[in-house]
Amino acid sequence: MLSTGLPQGAVPKLERPGPLRDRVYEALLELITTRALQPGQHLVESELANHLGVSRQPVREALQRLNTEGWVDLRPAQGAFVHEPTEEEADQLLTVRTLLEAEAARLAATQAKTDDVDALDEILALGLQAVADDDVDAAVALNARFHAKIMELAGNAVLAELAAQVDRRVRWYYTPVARQRGEQSWIEHRDLITAILNRDEQLATRLMREHTEHTRRSYHARAKS
Repeated sequence: MLSTGLPQGAVPKLERPGPLRDRVYEALLELITTRALQPGQHLVESELANHLGVSRQPVREALQRLNTEGWVDLRPAQGAFVHEPTEEEADQLLTVRTLLEAEAARLAATQAKTDDVDALDEILALGLQAVADDDVDAAVALNARFHAKIMELAGNAVLAELAAQVDRRVRWYYTPVARQRGEQSWIEHRDLITAILNRDEQLATRLMREHTEHTRRSYHARAKS
């Protein structure tokens, strides 16, 4: 294992086609989002380049872009480090997420069809299995898929665009509490599905707001423990 601390098999393959710098950026962002690269971890250009099978130049360009977007901190004379989010940063983002998701749940309840609910049920079953298998990575990915589906069912392009802007950071914050939230998170998902199926806008809104607030509180409680 290199000093970048990447777990065996964690490095995603660089998809083609597309500019190399963009593919390196996406690979590094995925490693940060899933916390294969931990907050505060030192990022060594040469080692990342070796991991990804590229030269140092696209890695350097990707790190500069990630720095601009707040995922990486470039420190003079020290190098690049994965950004360590503050409690205030997390709170602000998760609060915005609550607003977006609650509205998405309300809209989904006004127009979701039986096939849409069946799709949510399928994700629910997979999520519960991931929890039973203690597969945190799968649970996190399925959680994101579940919320993305509800956003899709909301049918509001502007809302979906705003949600997409925070989606990866939500995954970043959710990953360290996924095991703690465990089955309870998916029980809350099941209740949401029922509210959407029954076209109960008020209940769907309330349940989603409570659901996302539980995640926000779990994140803060973890930081204090």
